[in-house]
Amino acid sequence: MPTAIVLGAGMVGSLMATDFAAEPGFDVTIADSRPEALERAKARAAAAGREIDTLRVDLADTAALKRAIEPHDMVLGALASVIGFQTLRTVIEAGKPYCDISFMPEDAIDLDELAKEHGVTAVVDCGVAPGMSNMLAARSVADLDTADSIEIYVGGLPRERRWPFEYKAGFSPSDVIEEYMRPSRIVEGGQIVTRPALSEPELMDFAGVGTLEAFNTDGLRSLAYTMSVPNMKEKTLRYPGHIELMRVFRETGLFGQDEIEVGGVRVKPIDVISTLMFPKWTYEPDEEDLTVMRIIVEGRKGGRRERHSWDVLEYYDKAMRATSMSRTTAFPCTIMARMVASGEFVRPGVNPPELIGSDAGVVERVLAEHRARGIEYRRTVEAL
Repeated sequence: MPTAIVLGAGMVGSLMATDFAAEPGFDVTIADSRPEALERAKARAAAAGREIDTLRVDLADTAALKRAIEPHDMVLGALASVIGFQTLRTVIEAGKPYCDISFMPEDAIDLDELAKEHGVTAVVDCGVAPGMSNMLAARSVADLDTADSIEIYVGGLPRERRWPFEYKAGFSPSDVIEEYMRPSRIVEGGQIVTRPALSEPELMDFAGVGTLEAFNTDGLRSLAYTMSVPNMKEKTLRYPGHIELMRVFRETGLFGQDEIEVGGVRVKPIDVISTLMFPKWTYEPDEEDLTVMRIIVEGRKGGRRERHSWDVLEYYDKAMRATSMSRTTAFPCTIMARMVASGEFVRPGVNPPELIGSDAGVVERVLAEHRARGIEYRRTVEAL
């Protein structure tokens, strides 16, 4: 019987394993170094009437990772960004097809030739954003004669705002801090330029949510050089006030990675604030969240200017006891993994989602599978 392994048993990885285990004829294993995370993942699958196996392994150890994936036919990745690139390389070198959601700082497409040499189909950045954001933006670009701009706005938020952060992390908190530190690549006039993270704030209104603030983050990813669109940007959404608080923390040096001496002890500021703040950023059991995203593509078609918009607003799923962020992030990856495993999508190399977006049939299949899971991406087209 074909087998699949999910790397990482966190909030998203555990849902990926549960969802993929619904595939008839597939045995699913989830791997992690934390026994408590593996137990939670197994219990989540059991609650959905599905069975998965667990494997305790240090996934940061490339030799151990290679041994873990060797018996399996399909690999799915849900690991922290810090080990995302080395994991991608290891999976490719092992000759295994791969679908991944890691928000790695490196450019995954640098391993494209390696993947082609090994005949490996690897789909990367396959979450909600990056992921569906890239795929749907590319779908609209393909529908236009020429595209002038792509704007992506996305955020995962607690449904109930609470002082002082008015925020909780729907994925790895360390990756959130990375977003607040990493320079943001955007495209202006056909040139890639950088802006500081948390810069150029703007207020936007979203039905069902209210007013949110948007700020630059490095979310364009491969879009910045795979799409011939002269103006592109991605911004993260938060409740108003969060930007200023994070700017203060950053400028104070609390996100610093270099050790400082405090009372004769050497510590990293990031370790201190992580220890104090991350527990406050953790969702309580059954605490509700929301995920909101808007993608705007403008250009020309048939002699007129058009604006294509995609919107999604999702809330915590009480029946599944799953956050909206875990659902909107996990499902694109499991849907594409099924298509890769079944041979419906085979394209050796590293495939960012925008390269998939040009295929209308694949995109419609992905959207239909989302609808079957209760997630609707709404598209509007208007003349300008």
